[in-house]
Amino acid sequence: MSTTLQRIAYSPLWLLLHAVALLPFGALYALSDALAWVAASVVRYRRRLVEANIAAAFPDKTEAERRDIVKRFYRNFTDVFVETIKLLHISDDEMRRRMVFEDIEHVERIAKDGRSIGLYCSHFGNWEWITSITLWVYRADNVEYSQVYRPLRNKWFDRFWFNLRKRFHSTSIPKNGVLRALLQARHNGGVFVTGFISDQKPSHNDGHHSIRFLNQDTPFISGTEMLLRKLKAAAMYADVERTSRGHYRARIVPISDNVAETDENFVTDRYALLLEQTILRQPDAWLWSHNRWRRKLNKK
Repeated sequence: MSTTLQRIAYSPLWLLLHAVALLPFGALYALSDALAWVAASVVRYRRRLVEANIAAAFPDKTEAERRDIVKRFYRNFTDVFVETIKLLHISDDEMRRRMVFEDIEHVERIAKDGRSIGLYCSHFGNWEWITSITLWVYRADNVEYSQVYRPLRNKWFDRFWFNLRKRFHSTSIPKNGVLRALLQARHNGGVFVTGFISDQKPSHNDGHHSIRFLNQDTPFISGTEMLLRKLKAAAMYADVERTSRGHYRARIVPISDNVAETDENFVTDRYALLLEQTILRQPDAWLWSHNRWRRKLNKK
């Protein structure tokens, strides 16, 4: 289907999403509660995978405790959906009240020194709201804020999410073009602060490093570290916590001021450790529906 035909076909959905985004947060969370029940109990969206992942990660928890994590996971999952749609109609002040960044001076220190930063992120809390970091940080003409993403096959949805993610004036860089984009930025005398969501299972073409993570051997993407090492960039971690419904705090944790000066896999190991600590603190807020360990589930 051509781009023009997609725009026509999806125009009712576009209007619906904007209408949803205009709702107050109370109404959005009522909608989220309904969607969570449908996803968990009616559609049972990846329910067996979610349960299997949580059981493997927390073998010492009781069945009741694991069921509670599953239940709260689905509510967080649909909260992220409605909160992300809200980006269509939310003020900067409201965003700052709901997504708070702490220890941001670590970013400012490196950026003001003319050095670039790779910010390790994860599918925790509301990962789409991390793009609002630009409301908190040092801004200069030579500093570019961006995030790496995987383009969607559906061009309409790809463009929709692309535009949503630049709501706070950051740039989305396709995964396959990130090295070229960051090298070009450095060549032009620029400084980049780029977010990398690196907690997914590596694809067949990705380099990986195996780490003991959440009670099981887990391959982690090593390409992020390799890229930052090549660019002699700093590495930091966004330690996210949901402080209440619709409110999050992200604490910036330095990993290395210059990845090129660290031992191989040091940064990836550190990221995995920090991420595990984040998840153990608030386990329901991670994306358990991702087939992180490629589990083979028997059909029922």
